[in-house]
Amino acid sequence: MNTKFAAAVLLTVCPLLASAGTIAVAVAANVQYAFDDLKTAFKQETGHDVQASFNSSGKFVAQISNGAPYDVFLSADMEFPEKLHKDGLTATEPRVYAYGALVLWSMKEKDLTQWQAVLSGSNVSKIAVANPKTAPYGRETMRALQYFKLDQSLQPKLVFGESIAQTNQYIHSGVADIGFTAKSVVLSPEMKSQGKWIDVPRSAYQPIAQGAVILKYGKEQHPQIAQQFYDFVYSVKARAILERYGYLLP
Repeated sequence: MNTKFAAAVLLTVCPLLASAGTIAVAVAANVQYAFDDLKTAFKQETGHDVQASFNSSGKFVAQISNGAPYDVFLSADMEFPEKLHKDGLTATEPRVYAYGALVLWSMKEKDLTQWQAVLSGSNVSKIAVANPKTAPYGRETMRALQYFKLDQSLQPKLVFGESIAQTNQYIHSGVADIGFTAKSVVLSPEMKSQGKWIDVPRSAYQPIAQGAVILKYGKEQHPQIAQQFYDFVYSVKARAILERYGYLLP
């Protein structure tokens, strides 16, 4: 390679490499599959890396309140980021980036068109649900069961996962006969052709408005990259990714 040309290439690339950085993002478990695509697209656009941690939104609030060093928080609802905002732990007000949807999913041969009868039947002994105290999708699952007046009769069958991720493990492994999860999970490339699923009627639960915030730590430690990623989440490119995974857009 021509020495002058090589030097010119290095002069062009090195500043980009020097300015590339990494931020830590706390990501609600329901966004796990879509986040791989978001992370890749963000790096292609900016050169920056994102180190993601996945858990229930409630668990993240506890961690962030105790000083966990996350730059941005993508929650599964608005209540948890609003709590952090009230406590002075965010640099922005919570803003909806997507609306999530609930589905009923099973790896076993079941006629889900009659899903209420299936849940109540003798062939189902364990129903996986995310912990309603820490996982917004679990909270809305319980709301849906109350709507259909199934919450009391099904109580002995309910098996609670710490997050949607653990709930998915229960369903996918067959530990649970059936379970409630996020639509983004069953539409992911990893799970798309596995098992059977059906939408839970939207009238049975509140729209799952999912909010994002730049955290105080991110504003102090990585202000530019944190802002870039936050803005990217609301970009046309990110919205297209989220829509592909079954999210409704604000």
